[in-house]
Amino acid sequence: MIDRKQQIIQAHAGVIVQVVQSIANPQLMPQTEQILQASVKNGWGDLVAVIRRIIRGERDVKLLRGLDEEDSTIAAAILQGLQNPSTLPDPNKTADASMAAPGLAQMVHQASSGNPQALEVISQMAEQMSQAGGDMKNLGGIIRKMINGERDPKILSRGMGIQGRQLVDSILEELNKLSPH
Repeated sequence: MIDRKQQIIQAHAGVIVQVVQSIANPQLMPQTEQILQASVKNGWGDLVAVIRRIIRGERDVKLLRGLDEEDSTIAAAILQGLQNPSTLPDPNKTADASMAAPGLAQMVHQASSGNPQALEVISQMAEQMSQAGGDMKNLGGIIRKMINGERDPKILSRGMGIQGRQLVDSILEELNKLSPH
C-alpha cells in the first residue's frame, strides 16, 4: 500500500509532469497556463501562486510554507522532479481509486449544482478518460450521466471490470455523502 503523499503525487501526476516539462520546454507553457488557470478557478490559488514562482526560477523549499498538506506535496514533487527527473510520477499510471473517488465525486456534485468551472474541468477530465481506453474510457462516458443524477451502479458500471466497478461504487458512495437526503 502506498502512503498518502505518494497517492497525492500520483493523483496529480499530470500537473506535476506538465509543469516540470514546460520549465524544460517553454513551448509547452500555453498548455500549462490553461491548466493553472483552471486550477485557480477550482480553488487551488495558493498552489498555483507557488507553481508560478517555481516556473519563474525559484527553487527554495521555503516556498512550501503556508501550503496545506496536499498543495505542499504537489509543489515539493515539482521541485524534486526539476532536480531529479527520475522521481517524477508516471502520469499514465492510474491513481488509487480510493483517492480519485472523493475528488471526482466533488467535481460531479459541483457540476450538477450548476458550477460552470467544475463542469468545464470535469468535462475535460471525462474527455481525457475517454481517450485512455478500458475502464477509464467507460468512466469518462458516464460522467455526464452522474452529473444528470444517475446513481444506479448497475447502469453506470455496465461493461466495466472489477476495478472500474469499485471506482464507480466509491464515487457513488462519496456523492451520497455530499447530497442532502
